[in-house]
Amino acid sequence: METVKVGIAGLGVVAQVVYLPLLARRRDLFRVTAVCDLDRGHAETVGREACVPAYDDPWAMLDEGGFDALIVLTPGSHGPLVRAALERGLWVLCEKPLAYSRAELSGLSGERLMTGYMKQYDPASQRLLEALHEAGGPGVVRHLDATVLHPSQESQLLFARTRPGHPSPERTAPYAEADDRALTAALGTSSERLRRLYAEVLLGSLCHELSLIRLFIGSPDTVDHVAVWPVEAFPPSLEVSGTLPVEGSGRYGLRWHYLPSYPAYHEVMTLHHEHGSLELRFPSPYMLNTPTRLTVTCRVGTTERTVVSEDVAEAFERQLRAFHRFVTQDEPPLTGLDGALEDIVTAQRIVHRYARWAGVPIGGECAQEVTGAPREATAGAGVSSYAEEGASGAVGHAEQSVRG
Repeated sequence: METVKVGIAGLGVVAQVVYLPLLARRRDLFRVTAVCDLDRGHAETVGREACVPAYDDPWAMLDEGGFDALIVLTPGSHGPLVRAALERGLWVLCEKPLAYSRAELSGLSGERLMTGYMKQYDPASQRLLEALHEAGGPGVVRHLDATVLHPSQESQLLFARTRPGHPSPERTAPYAEADDRALTAALGTSSERLRRLYAEVLLGSLCHELSLIRLFIGSPDTVDHVAVWPVEAFPPSLEVSGTLPVEGSGRYGLRWHYLPSYPAYHEVMTLHHEHGSLELRFPSPYMLNTPTRLTVTCRVGTTERTVVSEDVAEAFERQLRAFHRFVTQDEPPLTGLDGALEDIVTAQRIVHRYARWAGVPIGGECAQEVTGAPREATAGAGVSSYAEEGASGAVGHAEQSVRG
């Protein structure tokens, strides 16, 4: 197979814990040829270990070149850097969020762009798509329910021994100013808490659940209710509900709780349909090759049947394999520019609804609520080759529930 030369922009936690180890594992697919971080010393340390040039300016790295694809792992909005990379003809895998505002994506060509939502590539998510198709498709879903219990990042990373970067305020200031302008374009000059809710919670975490809803059924049709509490805490708890796009017969409910001292990360997403239930239990995203559990409940004659599947194939690695196929075979990713834009629009609809309920002034792109699903439902896209990957991994299943 063709080996793709890649540059990496951003050498923080996700680079150290996930991408660098996986890229080293998959030398058959990728060869890292440049790294960049605003902390020059940190970048040089990683560069020495990888035996590649190191930069403290991503634009300088782009200008120097030496790679065919860029993996964007920087904090904040990625819109300007992604645009610069695409304009130079590079293929781009960009971690979420792609951008904070729709304006940042205006006129952008997405032909070489893949937005990273690794949970879409999880073997359990792909098997759920197959099971949903067998049950009758998105139209049979009565309710989609998701709950996230999110402890502090520090507690999730106690095992990892990551090396934090410490860029100077002078180096980070231009990027912080660009993020601020993007948030103003999206929300106007609303409260700082509302801006943080939008950027850090909705586009920083809950977007994973939005991407799964979009994959399974299509982006939500309405946002009917949003609650945020307690008022003195940040990050807070968040609750969102509304209708699903297919035939208007299904609803969804999302609950996201930041609980800094909670023992471990937990996420459960359940689809209840006319013939049974499909449940996903996701582990911490930082624990590579820890399986997501899929539980399929259905009826066989007079018997309630529960089948549990676990596959240790790593979702991030499957995402990298999909990126390689995108670059070398032009196979479209599960989320490109349009899908990322759908999630931004849904996040803006959520923050618009909450601002109206809370009486918080809001402007920019969120001033007027977008009605109806942002784009056509894309449920079921990409089931084929992604569902087949990892099928030979360790899979456990039984005809009744296991481990409670």
